[in-house]
Amino acid sequence: MRILVVGSGGREHAIVWKLKKSPRVRELFCAPGNGGIARDAVCVPVPVGDHGALLDLARTERIDLVVIGPEAPLAEGMADLFRKHGVPVLGPGREAARLESSKVFAKEFMTRHGVPTGAFTVHDAADEALARLASSEVRYPIVVKADGLAAGKGVVVAADEAEAGDAVRRIMVQREFGAAGDRIILEECLFGTEASFIVFTDGETVVPAVAAQDHKAAFDDDQGPNTGGMGAYSNDEILRGDLPEIIMKRIIHPVVRGLREEGCPFQGMLYAGLMLTAGGPQVLEFNVRMGDPEGQVILPRLESDFAALCEAICAGRLKDYRAEWSRGATVCVVLASGGYPGTCENGKTISGLEMAEEDGRIVLFHSGTVREGAGLKTHGGRVLGVTATAGGLADAVIAAYEAVNKIYFEDMHYRRDIGAKGLKGAV
Repeated sequence: MRILVVGSGGREHAIVWKLKKSPRVRELFCAPGNGGIARDAVCVPVPVGDHGALLDLARTERIDLVVIGPEAPLAEGMADLFRKHGVPVLGPGREAARLESSKVFAKEFMTRHGVPTGAFTVHDAADEALARLASSEVRYPIVVKADGLAAGKGVVVAADEAEAGDAVRRIMVQREFGAAGDRIILEECLFGTEASFIVFTDGETVVPAVAAQDHKAAFDDDQGPNTGGMGAYSNDEILRGDLPEIIMKRIIHPVVRGLREEGCPFQGMLYAGLMLTAGGPQVLEFNVRMGDPEGQVILPRLESDFAALCEAICAGRLKDYRAEWSRGATVCVVLASGGYPGTCENGKTISGLEMAEEDGRIVLFHSGTVREGAGLKTHGGRVLGVTATAGGLADAVIAAYEAVNKIYFEDMHYRRDIGAKGLKGAV
């Protein structure tokens, strides 16, 4: 097979890395890729947003399968374009992608199909939202969400009316996230333990992946602003007992069935961000692609052929695929540029990668890197994902941070508590 992966982040590097291990894959391309992906695939400098050029690339290179990594091209209908022209593609069409591109659509869809989620109200104007925040019906803390795509940063958990009002003004008046703030949701704040539950589906059959836990806040102890993700871990203790079956029955199957009934069947990777509350799992959000950095801890645990899985999804033959997962643990620590998730300065020299990779338990997934001569420079907010695999969570945490300590670039920052909740038995 000749496969094209669309994207340039750590998630796409993990996808490329896993596909490369398949004996079914003859050649791998990535557009546009990054400094690390270039070691594992032919990187072609075509922007993610240029759908026509990517279609031309797929035709020119006689691509057998396209895997779309990021959310934006899915929301824009890239998968629809490839399917229209007969190119097999992994990823939902524009209509199904609204589960991620519009939080209002997702919440109303869940209401229609009885999927458990927090109570909410929708607001089209800042004055209306501010009036709601001042009403006696609102209980704090409350969650303020931009409706559209905001790179994982358009969510604020506000402790009181003043903080919530500030979030509304930033999103709707100051337009911090652009058009994503045309509408907002004010949502009940749920309490419990968060978990990421990702499944593969061809629209009929559903194959669950192992669970993961993301760390969204910028700093230790879940402090600071939300980011695209500062790290993740995966082991079998995240979802204990019959929780996986409950999630499949109450959430995943109703969503896949509901999309099919509404005329927009889902084909690809569906991500449910969950809160495991005292009353059972509830949905915080949906993503319509592999998570980042969850992909960097989930895909290393997949022991069966990933290319065969992707092919089965696209061909509608997922019922014939048997996924096998390792019983160990994985931990990914994200190394970010100074200032992230705000403004970052690019061009910092990265050192120590070879030393870190001497440990066979370590894989470095590149996100914001670019090659300059024989070296690597930073080129983005999240620069590297340092992933460790071990028999248990404690060993994976130790291995990951030992590798982190060998890597350096100016103003590098990272969380020092990735996996700590699991070690404390919180999940």
